[in-house]
Amino acid sequence: MEVLQQNIETIFKQTDETSVENINAKLETLQKELLKRANAKRDYNDIENEIHRLKELKQNTLVECAGRDGMKQRMCEMEDFLRGQNTRIEEYDEQLVRRLIEKVIIYGGKFEVVFKSGVRVEVDI
Repeated sequence: MEVLQQNIETIFKQTDETSVENINAKLETLQKELLKRANAKRDYNDIENEIHRLKELKQNTLVECAGRDGMKQRMCEMEDFLRGQNTRIEEYDEQLVRRLIEKVIIYGGKFEVVFKSGVRVEVDI
């Protein structure tokens, strides 16, 4: 349960230089510079290319954020479900497996359990 909580916290804290706010700030600065150069009749192709690149990066970041939000929600649901369990699990529970596990991948000498939350656990055989 502690590992699950740490994974949830890691996802919530994920911010970096590609955040939408940072990209918007850079775009605003570049757009102002573009106007200055255009009014001065100077070349602005480099700025135009950078603006295009940042717009693509922003779109990709928005898609990533949506995926991360979905994962956060699934992890929170898993945590709520596990906290709601009032007994120790001592035998196979089909309902629990179907609710929590997306798939099991078997390799030579180990297997990997992929939870619906996105968490992956490797187990050596």
